[in-house]
Amino acid sequence: MTDHNRDESVDAVVSSNIEVPQDLAVRLLGSADVNLRMLETQLPARIHVRGNRVTLSGSAADVAASERVMEELLRVVRGGTTLTPDLVRQSLSILASGDAETPADVLSLDILSRRGKVIRPKTLNQKRYVDAIDKNTIVFGLGPAGTGKTYLAMAKAVQALQAKEVSRIILTRPAVEAGEKLGFLPGTLHQKIDPYLRPLYDALHDMMDPEAIPKLMEAGVIEVAPLAFMRGRTINDSFIILDEAQNTTAEQMKMFLTRLGFGAKIVVTGDVTQVDLPGGKQSGLRVAARILDGIDDIHFATLTSADVVRHKLVADIVEAYGRAEEAGNRTMRREGLRQSSGGRRR
Repeated sequence: MTDHNRDESVDAVVSSNIEVPQDLAVRLLGSADVNLRMLETQLPARIHVRGNRVTLSGSAADVAASERVMEELLRVVRGGTTLTPDLVRQSLSILASGDAETPADVLSLDILSRRGKVIRPKTLNQKRYVDAIDKNTIVFGLGPAGTGKTYLAMAKAVQALQAKEVSRIILTRPAVEAGEKLGFLPGTLHQKIDPYLRPLYDALHDMMDPEAIPKLMEAGVIEVAPLAFMRGRTINDSFIILDEAQNTTAEQMKMFLTRLGFGAKIVVTGDVTQVDLPGGKQSGLRVAARILDGIDDIHFATLTSADVVRHKLVADIVEAYGRAEEAGNRTMRREGLRQSSGGRRR
């Protein structure tokens, strides 16, 4: 329930009262009012809470904008989501984008739930990425570290397995850092490649009963293997994820994509700014993005520093490195032009 009052003084302050149901107040305002403090700094109108009444005051435009935010946040918590300051920040970002999707559309899209933990997209781009996985056979998730591109793909794979949409999950990564040195590492082949696949195991343990995972792997329902193990196979009825794809060569990427069989879905994730290939080899992910874009049933989803869902500093770090790289590229271009013009004068 919302009611409005207009102060007839010179500055014509408008106020609006929103009654928050008692059972939703803590989920909306946060434990110890952490969300309220975030809203106090982010909303254009002044916000005051007394009991379960939220009062907004300020200019008519500021109050109207703040009302919309509060109504959308109430929709989110009514959907069962407990807000955090990060989710409040993401909600404000979604509303500021002016897109048709609302915070409730994004933050209430549950993918998996296990032991009280719900996995769902937290940003607009993440929701579009998840939607693209539903609608396309091959999806490329491109973006920096911390944007959830691999984690959300893993959640969709587990969801598809549980819904019997696929009969197995295949997770793979190129073990680029090992290269030909793999044979010199101690231990069995499994022990040698385990460090490169560990992030995939960690995500699996977040989403499934840890005791069930070894049994599923032994039965071949879940397979975690280096990319080289994909050669010569045709993979049907499977959800296949290629992680760290920026470290594939063009030949490896072509080999992997052509493993696609009937009833299979592929998600390829990577960050083209973090290529570790030796000898200046061209990234297969870059090549694929150039030559496959526009093909029906293949989708390229781009995530940015705005979609980083780790510590806020991670987004700041990604942005800082991006600015530095762009500045370096501009310097290199200027140096190239100087050398070129100098050569012509000679």
